[in-house]
Amino acid sequence: MNFPESFSNIPGRETLARSQVLKRSWPVVLDLCVAGIGLACFYAVVRIANYWFGHPVPEIVISLSPRALPLYAFYSVVRIGLAYLLSLVFAVGYGYVAAYSKRVEALMIAGLDILQSIPVLSFLPGVMLAMVALFPTRQIGVEMGAILLIFTGQVWNMAFSFYSSIKSIPRELSEASSIYKFSRWQRLVQLELPYAAIGLVWNSMVSVAGGWFFLMACEMFVLGTRDFRLPGLGSYLQTAAGTGNLTAIMWGLLTMIAIIVATDQLIWRPVIAWSDKFKFEQVESTARVRSPLLHLLQHSRALQAIERSTVRPLSERIYRSLAEARQHRAARMMAEDATSDSGRDGVATWLRGAVLLAIAVAVVYAAFRALGLLRQVQGSEYIQILKGAFATFLRVNVSLLLASAWTIPAGVAIGFHPRLARIAQPIAQIAASVPATALFPVLLLALVRMGGGLGIGSIALMMLGTQWYILFNVIAGAMAIPSDLKEVATLFHFTTAQRWRTVILPGIFPFLITGLVTASGGAWNASIIAEYFHLKNQTLQTVGLGAQISAATDSGQFQILLLATIVMALMVVTINRLVWRPLYRLAETRYKLGG
Repeated sequence: MNFPESFSNIPGRETLARSQVLKRSWPVVLDLCVAGIGLACFYAVVRIANYWFGHPVPEIVISLSPRALPLYAFYSVVRIGLAYLLSLVFAVGYGYVAAYSKRVEALMIAGLDILQSIPVLSFLPGVMLAMVALFPTRQIGVEMGAILLIFTGQVWNMAFSFYSSIKSIPRELSEASSIYKFSRWQRLVQLELPYAAIGLVWNSMVSVAGGWFFLMACEMFVLGTRDFRLPGLGSYLQTAAGTGNLTAIMWGLLTMIAIIVATDQLIWRPVIAWSDKFKFEQVESTARVRSPLLHLLQHSRALQAIERSTVRPLSERIYRSLAEARQHRAARMMAEDATSDSGRDGVATWLRGAVLLAIAVAVVYAAFRALGLLRQVQGSEYIQILKGAFATFLRVNVSLLLASAWTIPAGVAIGFHPRLARIAQPIAQIAASVPATALFPVLLLALVRMGGGLGIGSIALMMLGTQWYILFNVIAGAMAIPSDLKEVATLFHFTTAQRWRTVILPGIFPFLITGLVTASGGAWNASIIAEYFHLKNQTLQTVGLGAQISAATDSGQFQILLLATIVMALMVVTINRLVWRPLYRLAETRYKLGG
């Protein structure tokens, strides 16, 4: 049909045609962006592979030129990213087994308490020497050692978060999964991971922030007579802090802040918006976290085609095969007689006993070798370690009290107001990720001028490194409170005190305990940096277990390192057993959501 010329020139028709062209072309632009990201990732993998599988460089000189920062930043981001993926897989597997295996639950949680209390530098000798021995002619050995060290600073709070989330799943959801005969895989994917998503996302953010905090200790350290250095932002900042080069420190911090802001916008903001749909509530909230990038990705035609043609058919095939295997297994078990069952049970019992015997032999052998090292410790050194343990204990608890005083109200405010969260989240992410050790020279010099010293400065550094565990967990807990509970409190005109007593504190309680437990372990871990610091070719230290561990690592005194680590682990486990474990049980019983 032909329209008159005057009709075809109507401005509204031209605007409508232009908008339709943009609407048709925008998915194409988005698909090109997705393809560009894929090509960039491929190039990054090739670049890292060429570097890691090359010959190790005996002496790496860390350049303080700003031109070296892009490459250093790329290496550090790859290390932290791989350490985080490893931490995520470990946290889900460990938390799942600990939550459902009654026989080993107490042992696994005790092991988690011990592992989170062991400082990064205590893992350092064994991890680094083992990796270098495993790949003696390749750079990947040192790189894997650094990644595993970053992993030890990231993983424990994520494992605690997933474990506590599984233990607090509402009873009606568990019963529904049993009624519909979900397999273990279906229950994990469709119930446990979605229910734990909010806590796991926010703990992932603080874990990555912890990776940045310990990056300086993991990329550049001395082990006896060997000096390990890796090109990266951590080694750049440590070199700049050690030489007192404030200009280089500022360049390094600006680069790190740029990476953190980009990570927040490209990764964490879309993930938080995506995880908001897993909130357990009967009334849908009108205030939702939004992400333009997530909206664009959800409307990408290429990603939708991949989901339709690959992800969805594959998941349906997996569920079907699991259901058929479960039916065949049930039929086979019914067909077998009691004699074969008892024989198979006998073989399984024998294999289990053999594995436990092998583990027991390995533990006894390791304990015997450790006792051989402890024989070299003098009586005066025992007394010094006990004094250091008491001093560090006081600093840890003071830092926890000071951190809780502001993080709990701030976290609730951020979690209750999405508009405030959009502003405060990237700021908190930046502040949590900036290594306090890079700012510590300025802080320490200011404290010395004010009449303080490393004793007070170490408390400030512990707070800077551990308060974010509490803040991010409280934010996750406040966001997970169902909207209907908030609306009931508003409907009945609760006062502020009533709202905190009946809605907020019970709602955030499981998350708060997880944050306090991991913050406590993080404060003990941070003592290795807070109590022993290199500044302008001189070493400042104060009385404490962290200082003794750092000094023993520098001098290669493995007997002191072992004894101080054992004392620290025993103190943390004792506190967890007497304080945190009863509070965990209270969170699982009294403050568990359910209908």
